[in-house]
Amino acid sequence: MREPQASDIAPLRRGDYRHVLAIPTRWMDNDAYGHVNNVTYYSYFDTVVNQHLIEVGGLNIDADRVVGYVVETTCRFHAPIAFPQTVDAAMRVARLGRSSVIYEIGIFAQGSDLPAASGRFVHVWVDRASGQPVEVPSRIRAALLPLMVNGAPS
Repeated sequence: MREPQASDIAPLRRGDYRHVLAIPTRWMDNDAYGHVNNVTYYSYFDTVVNQHLIEVGGLNIDADRVVGYVVETTCRFHAPIAFPQTVDAAMRVARLGRSSVIYEIGIFAQGSDLPAASGRFVHVWVDRASGQPVEVPSRIRAALLPLMVNGAPS
C-alpha cells in the first residue's frame, strides 16, 4: 500500500475560509500561456493577508516597530485563471503561535466553490530594528483570532 501524498488531500472549499477579498486580475498577470502566471498567486496571498492586517489589525507598515516577515510560502495549483477575471482571495488562520502565524489561503474564480490555487503563508513577527522574533502584537492577535480554525491558538 502506498503512503498518502500531499496531492491526495482535497483542497479546502470556499466556505472553509473566514475572510475573503476580491482582487481583479490585470493584463500583465497573464503569461505566454494565456493564464495568470504562477508567481502572481503569491502576490494575491500577500495582498489578502496584509489587507486584513492593515484594515482590521491596524498594522502600519511604515512606522510599526514590530512587523511580520514572510518565512515560508507554498502554493498548489488546481485550475487556471486568466485576465480579466476577478479572483476571491480567501484566508484563515491555521496556527497562531507566540511569534508566528500560519495562514491557509485559497484563490477562487468568482462564483466557484473550488479553488484555482491553495497554499500557506507563514509570518514570523520581528522587531524591525534587530530582526529578532517577538510576540505577535496584541492588536494583530485580536484581528487574527476570528480567523482561527481547529480550536484555540497554540
